[in-house]
Amino acid sequence: MSSLRTELQSTGATPGAGVLETRLTGLSQEEFARDVWARTALLTRRASDFSDLFSAEAVDELISRRGLRTPFLRVAKDGATLPEQSFTSSAGVGATISDQLDDTALWRAFADGATLVLQALQRTWGPVADLSARLSTELGHPVQANGYVTPPQNRGFDDHYDVHDVFVLQIEGTKRWLVHEPVHCDPLRDQPWTDRRSAVAEAAKGEAHIDTVLEPGDALYLPRGWLHAAQAQGNVSIHLTLGIHNWTRYTLAEHLVQTALAMLRDDIQMRRTLPLGVDTPAEDIDFVRKRLVAAVTEADSAPLFHRTRRGQGRPAALGPLAQLKAVDGLSPESPVRLRASLEARLEGPRLSTRVGWLDFPESDLPSVTRLLDGEVSTAGDLGVELVERLLRAGVLVPARQ
Repeated sequence: MSSLRTELQSTGATPGAGVLETRLTGLSQEEFARDVWARTALLTRRASDFSDLFSAEAVDELISRRGLRTPFLRVAKDGATLPEQSFTSSAGVGATISDQLDDTALWRAFADGATLVLQALQRTWGPVADLSARLSTELGHPVQANGYVTPPQNRGFDDHYDVHDVFVLQIEGTKRWLVHEPVHCDPLRDQPWTDRRSAVAEAAKGEAHIDTVLEPGDALYLPRGWLHAAQAQGNVSIHLTLGIHNWTRYTLAEHLVQTALAMLRDDIQMRRTLPLGVDTPAEDIDFVRKRLVAAVTEADSAPLFHRTRRGQGRPAALGPLAQLKAVDGLSPESPVRLRASLEARLEGPRLSTRVGWLDFPESDLPSVTRLLDGEVSTAGDLGVELVERLLRAGVLVPARQ
């Protein structure tokens, strides 16, 4: 499959299509999974109009009026990251925390050619947060969003690779991207490009796999490990990077071993003290290996894996005043729905979510099961007492009528 797509397959959204198809690639989830995901870079021209997600006005708002602190912003120039003390200060009376962004210092750095990196926009800018949450749900992997603001003819970072997949969405201006194939395929999170700095620099001298200028509305997908560098062209460039923090087979192996080790804590033979002496007897090593293999074979790591997944993301925003109003005004006609991005799972009588767990009597389980489809229901249909309990727990939220 070609790594370049010059237009979308259809101008209209396919019924039931998600943001992967309608806003990022023009490919169905099945097509993307089969031909692109974790395999190759993909450039999609005119993927979508991203002006509703982010803008120059949003950058100014976040930097000058929101009281952001580090690490919600980094500053980079010529491949190096500037020290935080160079662009932070106290915000004055009533806000004397010393690491808030200093808009004057940031203006001076930006005017001198530095790139501003607004980090974790999925926590600070609503439209980006909504897109990130929807994409994370579709992919089943956590998503982080950063915004990059680069002055004309400047670059913030040298050739490098990321340890997570990325979608690059060009918002304003243009930026030239040079993309090279990996020198280390599928790097884990503790295998950064700096461990292979010389190999990266050498590979970057070769012919690029993609050499292109991204324009507003273009999208670029890069699997982890793919080398890239970008430079703004004649105007200020603003782009979003959606970082996909991939779950891997290695992650599953870690959870499997952790579960097996937890099982071996109850094995009195494994708790025995080793004999005196410097060298570990071969028979003890063989004994431990056999017990460990047996434990791994029996271990069910799914509960640990799902707990970890839930802990890697956040549920959708919840307004405490709106929630209190919903509880106080609850009636059989009150519309409610499951709070988005909860990673809710019903395991027997227990509902596990990102905001905790709840146990239910058997009589409530049909209603709880209905809630998991995400559709709007009324409190009368589900049971007013059950709905009140779930509203107070932050599992249900009022639905818009």
